[in-house]
Amino acid sequence: MRNSKALFQRRQERARTRLRRVAGDRPRLSVFRSSQHIYAQLIDDHAGRTIVAASSVDKALKGTIEGGADKAAAQAVGKLLAERAVEKGIKDVVFDRGGYLFHGRVKALADAAREAGLNF
Repeated sequence: MRNSKALFQRRQERARTRLRRVAGDRPRLSVFRSSQHIYAQLIDDHAGRTIVAASSVDKALKGTIEGGADKAAAQAVGKLLAERAVEKGIKDVVFDRGGYLFHGRVKALADAAREAGLNF
């Protein structure tokens, strides 16, 4: 029987393989959530570099959110990431949920990013 970490990595690779097939030249919006915080970044896979990043530990969000492990924090991170991406002229991305279900904090981040101007 596989352990949960191996199963998570398998789901993560399956999701990213599908994304690479449909992404084209669009950057990848990758989400990582821990028990304490949530992180998101736009990655240019062709160049292998991060274009824009935001997280619940970001200085711009320091006084606006109470904790980093709830939906409110995820919405703030999604909005901040989208604003930074639009400033750099990026509107179309592919959403990489990693091995996480599209539910809860991950969904809240995605919805906030869509509302703030990103298309995926």
